[in-house]
Amino acid sequence: MDFIVEYLSFFVIQGEGGDNSAAKTFKHFQTLDRYDYAESELKSFLDGEFTRICKRKAERHPSTEGAPTKIGRFIVEPGYELDSNPNYNTFQRLRASESASEFHGFADELVRLYMEAAAVRGGALIVVHATPNRHTDEPLIFVLKCDFEPKIARITDEHNLISHVEMAISARNMKSIQYPFMPEDGMLEPWELKIHQASHARYFEDFLRFVSYEKAMPELMSEHMLTMVHEYMEDKWQGHVGEERQQEENQFEIWAASEKRELQQSWDQERVVAAAERLVEQQPNLSVAFKLGDVSVKGPLAEFGQSIHFATYNGRYIALIEGDAFQFDRNMSPVELLQPPDLLEVLEVVGRKKEKADTSKHELPY
Repeated sequence: MDFIVEYLSFFVIQGEGGDNSAAKTFKHFQTLDRYDYAESELKSFLDGEFTRICKRKAERHPSTEGAPTKIGRFIVEPGYELDSNPNYNTFQRLRASESASEFHGFADELVRLYMEAAAVRGGALIVVHATPNRHTDEPLIFVLKCDFEPKIARITDEHNLISHVEMAISARNMKSIQYPFMPEDGMLEPWELKIHQASHARYFEDFLRFVSYEKAMPELMSEHMLTMVHEYMEDKWQGHVGEERQQEENQFEIWAASEKRELQQSWDQERVVAAAERLVEQQPNLSVAFKLGDVSVKGPLAEFGQSIHFATYNGRYIALIEGDAFQFDRNMSPVELLQPPDLLEVLEVVGRKKEKADTSKHELPY
């Protein structure tokens, strides 16, 4: 994917930002047009980064809340158009710039808005107007943030050996905004942008105050689970309100709010499998993870009731996983040499274990 860089504005931010009282300033160094950019050192520094940013995958519902790459959508009130969103207008003015000086003016506005965000740190902020000419004539705007790299030195000559570089920047942990979002080559989404911030500080989310992000998958699935629990309660109690219903509702509330949850033993196998199927329809890659005793297991949620089973035997919980073959990784262990016994033999061992535990409980101490 080749890009034609039409305009580029380079700014330097000085000062740390965790405290709002800390001094934060920025300075415009230069704005380049396509000809200046072609001859500048920035070309070798940035060429390749635009393609990398566009190709970086982002999930609409990320696997974790702290996912570094997210898709944002401009917020508008019902009945209003995109141009009612201030953040959208900022990017559109940059896209519509017709000269380097005009682009510099709009980039300056963007940087001033960025400086109001919390936890702004020193570094280079680069605003770029570039077109992926093989796929579309529509320009993209990139906002690139490179933090200063401390303790970097460069080799000078055989006498001095090295000299200190006060303000070195690197593309290694570059944060970026891409607008519009391009889900496929040449397909642009004017309502959406993509941010990447490999940092605990959410600079861009704080800066883009009129952009929303979809919920992370765990939160979304939890909401769907609570909806199904509510449906179950309504179906079970048929509008009846009483102490027993209140107790069951309290039980589910405590369960939902707990980080480490135990088996509730409330639903039968058929209902659990049906609920799992509803979730998997929305997100096929969902997994189920649990810990039984000291053993942790993780597998596809779609396999619950198929190759992953829960059961009880003689008062003990059993997780049964079935398949056609075992596969072991990394270090060898004697387990790999086992000739597996019949399942009924294993159940006998489990039963004896329970009986032995019960006997020891009732033995009188000497």
